[in-house]
This record gives sequence, structure tokens and C-alpha cells, in this order.
Amino acid sequence: QVQFVEAGGGLVQPGGSLRLSCAASGVIFSAYAMSWYRQAPGKERELVATISSGGGSRNYAESVKGRFTISRDNAKKTVYLQMNSLKPEDTGVYYCKRGGSNVYWGQGTQVTVSS
Repeated sequence: QVQFVEAGGGLVQPGGSLRLSCAASGVIFSAYAMSWYRQAPGKERELVATISSGGGSRNYAESVKGRFTISRDNAKKTVYLQMNSLKPEDTGVYYCKRGGSNVYWGQGTQVTVSS
């Protein structure tokens, strides 16, 4: 059974930090790029960050550059998103996605940035 399980979301004050994780099972992980997306209420899902299969290439949305860091551990089949200096506009449901011919999504984890 294919599963991508996100964790690490929660409520945090502006300026705070969170670390999201996404653990894969039942699927090849190391051969594919992984991405984090987010969806704010009433808005379309947007790409936040992508990391190549080996981790050597990373790309970020302009809105999170310098604040977020994507990383992966292929031995653990897990991708991470370290989020620092969080802002209220970072609020949303965060999803991980595996690319390739078959695309897989996690169920999402809620991040709320509010004082």
C-alpha cells in the first residue's frame, strides 16, 4: 500500500519555526524528485519547494526563499521542510508530492501562523 504521511504541522506565532516531515512507504522514493505544496483557504494549491532525487538540486518559491529549507533522507524515505521566520501568509495545508509517471500526494498537515 502506497502511503505518504506528513507530520509536524501546528499552531505557531509569527517569527517561529516548524519542521515538517513526509514519510513514504510502499513506493520507490530515492529515484524521484519530491516537492512540498501548500494550499491556503480559498486559494489554489501552490508549489513551495522541490528537491531532486539525490538532493543536489533544490528550488523554492520566491515567497519562501531564505526562510524555508527542503531536505531528504533516502535511507528513511523521508522528505523534510524546515520553516523559519514564519509569517501569517504561510498559513495553509502543506502537502508532499512525489513526481514521476505516477504522482503521489500525502494527506496534508495544517500549519497555522497566528498570534
